[in-house]
Amino acid sequence: MRILVVNPNTTRSMTDKAAEAARAVAGAGTQIMAATSQMGPASIEGHYDGALALPGLLAEIRAGEKAGAQAAVIACFDDTGLDAARALAGIPVLGLCESALVTAGFLAQRFTVVTTLERSRVLLENLTRHYGFGGRAKVRAADIPVLELEDEHSGAIGKLRRQIELALQEDGAEAIVLGCAGMADLAFALQEDYGVPVIDGVSAAVKQAEALIAQRLTTSKRGSYATPLAKVYLGAMAGFAPRDK
Repeated sequence: MRILVVNPNTTRSMTDKAAEAARAVAGAGTQIMAATSQMGPASIEGHYDGALALPGLLAEIRAGEKAGAQAAVIACFDDTGLDAARALAGIPVLGLCESALVTAGFLAQRFTVVTTLERSRVLLENLTRHYGFGGRAKVRAADIPVLELEDEHSGAIGKLRRQIELALQEDGAEAIVLGCAGMADLAFALQEDYGVPVIDGVSAAVKQAEALIAQRLTTSKRGSYATPLAKVYLGAMAGFAPRDK
């Protein structure tokens, strides 16, 4: 199997972290193809960053599919561009948030997503409701800019741990979901420390991608994820214009 893990921001070290987490759980016959967006923001923190990350993300998914990927994982917990990518691609495309919430739902009735900034908390609350987990999931923000997760001296891990402790004490959380791809390397240690399931979206998405490939399932092209209609795109978007096949 070949699974493409795409970082929709332009920070290569975050791609490396996501790829490492993916390879740690991937089956022996699975090849992880890691890609970093070549245009857009250095990190994705809110709607504006997410919107400007889409062209670079879609370009990498298109290239990865041409290179033989059988499924793609968007390595951002905001599920940046997920619907657009599913319409574009002929292979399954998974988002971290959806994959992590589904996995948490197998393991616990109540769980808390711990994310980075307040603006991300609001976005993720909307996603938990969209995916049908609004009555089971709470979302907390640890007041951590995404790139601080790359700096061991920033104090980010201490802030993250504090919110996990509050989730267990105040929310009645039975499991924790790490709400940022930049936290992917922390899941196993935090699970051991706190004694509850700690779900990393990268790992969850990779295992679900493997399951879809094994079942020979891909995204339906009937209805909402139908291939985009051919039309003219102008300016910088001209290269993304859908064309008749």
